[in-house]
Amino acid sequence: MESQTIRTYTTASQTRTNETEPEARTDAEREHNHERDHEGGQASERTEGELVCPECGGRLAEDATHGETVCEECGLVVEEDSVDHGPEWRAFDSAERDEKKRTGAPTTRMMHDKGLSSQIGWQNKDAYGNALSARKRQQMQRLRTWDERFRTRDSKERNLKQALGEIERMSSALGLSQDIKETASVIYRRALSEDMLPGRSIEGIATAALYAAARQAGVPRSVDEVAAVSRVEEMEFKRAYRYVVRELGLEIAPPNPDEYLPRFASDLDVSNETETRARELLRTAAEKGVHSGKSPVGLAAAALYAAALLTNQRITQDEVSAAADVSTVTIRNRYQELLEAQDLGVPA
Repeated sequence: MESQTIRTYTTASQTRTNETEPEARTDAEREHNHERDHEGGQASERTEGELVCPECGGRLAEDATHGETVCEECGLVVEEDSVDHGPEWRAFDSAERDEKKRTGAPTTRMMHDKGLSSQIGWQNKDAYGNALSARKRQQMQRLRTWDERFRTRDSKERNLKQALGEIERMSSALGLSQDIKETASVIYRRALSEDMLPGRSIEGIATAALYAAARQAGVPRSVDEVAAVSRVEEMEFKRAYRYVVRELGLEIAPPNPDEYLPRFASDLDVSNETETRARELLRTAAEKGVHSGKSPVGLAAAALYAAALLTNQRITQDEVSAAADVSTVTIRNRYQELLEAQDLGVPA
């Protein structure tokens, strides 16, 4: 009876039995422990650097529902009451998730402080949604004024805030993406850090940074389009652009007329055949050097007009001129050069 008790205790806790009753281990138990150590060693070799079960050497899995870490082989609970780092609420769609989350927006370079500072809201309501009294509204307005002053404490921050607002406004008018706005803000920050602003307007450098960012991203926006939404004259904008590119060492490739074709073709509602033929005209012109020194916008518009004539699609020079914002004289001159480059006569 005593021997059975000792064997039962040995199976439940081998460590304590090995220390107190080494002679009570039977041959069967030694063989069982040897096989288990051998299997555990193989499991450790198979899963090097991975946690294994201390009993059978099996793989451990996390049960997020119960907050436990269990063995997939023997079911041993290795860890319990684990910390859940996720939110305490559940959401079944993206709209509900956006409504329930309480974290702020990600950092962005489109704000002078990268969005890290707090801001007092404009609503004149308390935490329960009740309207504030007249005295409280005046107090909140004073707090908003001081909060705005603290957010822009020096001239560089005020300068940057104004420039980023201009970049945001022009990007919205031109339909540019968030990536281009972020790139423009980085270019302007570089110009500001290298003291390139003295003697030049904030709006001029901001416009130049936005145009450079669009050129780097390969988004077709002409000088005339950017100048139309800018607050500075076109000549000042061009000078600022050349200055920014030269001083910052920006690598910007010359504009390609092919980049303007999809937008113009969509505005004019021409067929795919016409657009394809226009690309062929521009490719031949580039091979023969006809495009050298010519405006890419004018070449793209003239290529579309010439391709429409060759594919028997009714389109007028005035329609192309309105879509591309170039003169009809430019279209007539360029489309004749494109047809001559392909050894085609000018249609009557």
